Amino acid sequence: MNTFVEHIVIEDGRRGGRPCVRGTRITVGDVLGWLAGGMSEAAILADFKELTAEDIRACLSYAAAEMDHASVTVAA
Repeated sequence: MNTFVEHIVIEDGRRGGRPCVRGTRITVGDVLGWLAGGMSEAAILADFKELTAEDIRACLSYAAAEMDHASVTVAA
């Protein structure tokens, strides 16, 4: 079972249908971008009080599940 199902939702009309942390307008991509940019989990949680550590892990789990496909397109 996916560990993100209770935390990540996709709703028409919310952030263009992008996956968001439940109850927020924060997308999985936002969280991944902050982590990739060097923000620590502690810094993200301090800046975004509506997020939990479980939400951040759910974003990572969602991204991992999305990448688990037979083919991945790599930009040139």
